[in-house]
Amino acid sequence: FFAALGENRCGAETMEQLCVPLVSVLAGYVLTSLYLLRNPRLLHRNKSLHFHCRHISHRGGSGERIENTMEAFDNALAYCTDMLELDCHMTQDGQVVVSHDQNLLRQTGVNVNIADRDYADLPPYKEELEVFFYPGHYSTGSDRRIPLLEEIFQRYPRIPVNIEVKVHSIQLIHKVSELVKKYNREEITVWATEKGETMQQFQRENPRLPIAFTKGRLLWMLLLFYTGLLPFVPL
Repeated sequence: FFAALGENRCGAETMEQLCVPLVSVLAGYVLTSLYLLRNPRLLHRNKSLHFHCRHISHRGGSGERIENTMEAFDNALAYCTDMLELDCHMTQDGQVVVSHDQNLLRQTGVNVNIADRDYADLPPYKEELEVFFYPGHYSTGSDRRIPLLEEIFQRYPRIPVNIEVKVHSIQLIHKVSELVKKYNREEITVWATEKGETMQQFQRENPRLPIAFTKGRLLWMLLLFYTGLLPFVPL
């Protein structure tokens, strides 16, 4: 009995000897992580940004005007938006157009793909277009034409634009990059996509452009945050 009791005491002392430093290290790690999270400049330098934005007009403010039209973008700028967000596809004759959908049935009522039509043959938007993220709510406007990306760059030369390329097309990515270079917008144009593969192609094509978070990168950031590693990792 006494021998067993002695062994239990030795085991408890050993566990205590192990636990105390482990708890101390863990507590130190948590406190350090929290402190650095609140004071990131201790480890990381501030990035030099050429623009700051608090208000981004999604598809040009699609709840107020027909999405991704020049009228929508003009309206967004009238309300002093900081950035325009839009989506791009390429027509059969190689024109980069601003449209959320590749297939135009939802937007125009015509079941046709942008890639299968020349730009001049694209149908106009419906007179009333249901807002994609607000079912039952419709936007209207006098402008129903699908614009070219180049028109956006010409009309708003110094307004930051977030461009989401909807399909993984090396040719489309190249054309967008060439337009960005042509209008000297590399510092105020953001590459955006949900797909990691497409983002890698963006960066190969033009690494000077700022990039948005992909789904994978966002999940990685959340993992770093909840494990306390985020303050130690440059983004």
